[in-house]
Amino acid sequence: NVSIRYIIALGISGCLITTGNDLSAGRLAGFAACLACIFAQNPDAPNKFYPGLPTLPTIVVFLLVMAICAVVGLCNGLVVSYLRVQPFIATLGMQQVVYGICLVYTGGTPIGSLNSGFTSIAIDNFLGVPILIWIAVIVAVFFWFLYNKTRHGKYMYAIGGNESAAEVAGVNVAATKIRIYILASCMFGLAGCLLAAKSGGASVNTAQSYELDAIAAATIGGVSTTGGVGTVPGILVGVLVFELMKVALQFMNVNSSYTYIVQGLVIILAVAIDIRKYLAKK
Repeated sequence: NVSIRYIIALGISGCLITTGNDLSAGRLAGFAACLACIFAQNPDAPNKFYPGLPTLPTIVVFLLVMAICAVVGLCNGLVVSYLRVQPFIATLGMQQVVYGICLVYTGGTPIGSLNSGFTSIAIDNFLGVPILIWIAVIVAVFFWFLYNKTRHGKYMYAIGGNESAAEVAGVNVAATKIRIYILASCMFGLAGCLLAAKSGGASVNTAQSYELDAIAAATIGGVSTTGGVGTVPGILVGVLVFELMKVALQFMNVNSSYTYIVQGLVIILAVAIDIRKYLAKK
């Protein structure tokens, strides 16, 4: 759970650092999970989605799904950068578009009967450590390098700190934002594939509301919703705290219905504290 949610939080962190957001994360991860299940179904699966489609190699499934998700990210980036639509509104609209496409495409039918080569990613270990954790570590290292050692990372923090000043300094703000939203959607696609492999199937409601957990975890981990601040290790801490809180509530035998209330209050509190810190600095 932590590995998949960490990947989603890392994807959405770039949007938050540039004072944006991506509310399509959960629905896009769910759509990616459905696509992955379609491409990874066994040849003899009952009610196979595409009867004539051979089972694709696992790496091909991942790359194909991530490429499709990248198109959604490109659309988000173009709308935010060139149409000047607020990221909250743009990605909220895209959330509904993606959910609608998923409903029409799958007919609302759960998809399962996946081949063992695909599901083994969520089961097998390497050097005694689950492969899911290895994938999360590789993604985290990539993001750390991207944020701290590349021009893209410097541009991203500059835009989050002061977009007008960054533009005057020669930063291509539009291109940077487009790259951020494409990368975010690729991460949602990767997370969706891993979630499908872990669950052994998917439906249109897979990964529902994951974007809210990711935003809350990133905020708890030090990513400022006012922009310009955020680290990869901090996001991991935020995800761990958020997941531990949910596990603790389960151990305390708290009714699952109350869990949503607590999560909502934590999100409000985390954002409120972040805004107070921002106002104090000003």
